[in-house]
Amino acid sequence: MKKKPIIAVILFVAILIPATLSACGVNPEGGSSEIGQFFNWFWNLIVELSSGMLNSLLIFVFTILFSMPLGLLVCFARRSRFKVVELVTKFYISVMRGTPLMLQLLVVFFGPNLLLGMTVTSDYRMYACIIGFSLNYAAYFAEIYRSGIEAVPKGHYEASKVLGYTRQQTFMKIVFPQMVRHIVPPVTNEVITLVKDTSLAFALSVSEMFSLAKEAVARESNIMPLFVAGLFYYLFNLIVSFAMGKLEKKMNYYSH
Repeated sequence: MKKKPIIAVILFVAILIPATLSACGVNPEGGSSEIGQFFNWFWNLIVELSSGMLNSLLIFVFTILFSMPLGLLVCFARRSRFKVVELVTKFYISVMRGTPLMLQLLVVFFGPNLLLGMTVTSDYRMYACIIGFSLNYAAYFAEIYRSGIEAVPKGHYEASKVLGYTRQQTFMKIVFPQMVRHIVPPVTNEVITLVKDTSLAFALSVSEMFSLAKEAVARESNIMPLFVAGLFYYLFNLIVSFAMGKLEKKMNYYSH
């Protein structure tokens, strides 16, 4: 079982390296046999999907970078003592979780033009994707964070008061470490879902990998490009699961 992530990493790198070599002008020698023709075709397919792979990775990375800290801010607002702030945050979370992500992406892209009269260029498509994904996943992360915070026993708060900790010290030294341990499994689920959701970028005509794979299928009348795209998502999620599993094991020392 321990060797599976290593094999996944090797396969994942094996898919990305040919695209990198091709971008550098290094091409493999095509053979005349059926096997050689297949590998030649497979190479060309990987090169074609490589730009989509990069866009999928960019959407994933930037969504994680923006949505996780934003989710923590939303969590604080959700638990605010000010009723207005709490109600506004509840409404935001309800809208983000209760409407399709594809619809939210369309609103983020077309909203500036329809509501504010701003001119939207094609360069804004990727930014709109990242903004839409970040706003959506921040709502989910906020609720996960809130459940993690509320899972901390009240006795720990009382003990921190006895020790003379401030609210900031209590959160950073007592609440936050325990919250992280509680939220790793649900956060892992959301991260895995995000990897697959990056395919929704096609709604804004962003050339992510899955949309390029569908174009290849329509052009060649061959379903193999979809299997290649599926392999990428599977290997990517396998690596994410392995990394989050390692993090969860590190967090276990808080339970002892």
